[in-house]
Amino acid sequence: MDISALLNSDIFIYIVLPILIFLSRIFDQSVGILRIIFATKGYKLPAFLAGFVESLIWLIAIGQIMNHLDNVLCYLAYAGGFATGNVVGIYLEQKLSIGYLMVRVIFQKDSETTISLLRDADFRLTVSDAQGMEQPVKVVFSTIMRKRLNRFLKILNQNNPNAFYTIEDVKMVKQG
Repeated sequence: MDISALLNSDIFIYIVLPILIFLSRIFDQSVGILRIIFATKGYKLPAFLAGFVESLIWLIAIGQIMNHLDNVLCYLAYAGGFATGNVVGIYLEQKLSIGYLMVRVIFQKDSETTISLLRDADFRLTVSDAQGMEQPVKVVFSTIMRKRLNRFLKILNQNNPNAFYTIEDVKMVKQG
């Protein structure tokens, strides 16, 4: 059987092609999410490479759909791959834990033990006295790598579960 006959067979057009489109869209959408994250964090080369791969795969997938406009399975595969690619991209981003975060903690009470445990775990902290609504409070700032967030929160929640905290993305860190 020659390649032309294979590419024009019903099995290829109605089963293999939609599966390939679905998988392509998962990959290109996942890469697209990573591209956005790289771009917002200022990583130029990874953003460039991800954009190149994303657009190339998209062009190939959309080209196949245009060649098979009568195949509704290709449309469904395209949409399903896009949606699935969003979930996969978010999962990958969480696993890669790219970049830094600013954690701000406000302790109403019992802060010293937790602060010591965080420092012992090699978290760099800036501690400040502040005035809360009703009483003095301790405010702690820490810029941490995203992949260390779970460790930070585990220490915080085990030792001071009532502490108020916020977490923000940080675009750039200059160590001094």
